[in-house]
Amino acid sequence: MITAIDSNVLLDVLTGSVEHGAQSAAALRLATSEGALITCTTVLAEVVGAYDQPSAVTRQLERLGLDLVPDDRAVALAAGRVYRAYRKGGGARERILPDFLIGAHAAVHADRLLTRDRGFYRSLFAKLKLLEP
Repeated sequence: MITAIDSNVLLDVLTGSVEHGAQSAAALRLATSEGALITCTTVLAEVVGAYDQPSAVTRQLERLGLDLVPDDRAVALAAGRVYRAYRKGGGARERILPDFLIGAHAAVHADRLLTRDRGFYRSLFAKLKLLEP
């Protein structure tokens, strides 16, 4: 089982979020026990961008056993298709392209996505399995 990890879960765990940290950490442990953990460049950029010391954060991510699987053409094409359909269907610009890249990456490279943003991914990436904290 390959689980892609969303930035909200990683930030919950790394920051020790009072509201979501324990649930996200438990879901991350479950995902680890069931197989490999991966993430995309978008998530890595969002997480690293939240810290003053990127090298310290990348070491923490490595300790979690999180592998970076770079985005590729299949991810870009899938994200673009879903984004276009979303906008043509009246979707608001509140959703930005990185969210679509994260969902497309998980759909292409993983068996499921660990995220707290389940409503968005469930509605726009209907075939993508979700693991929720």
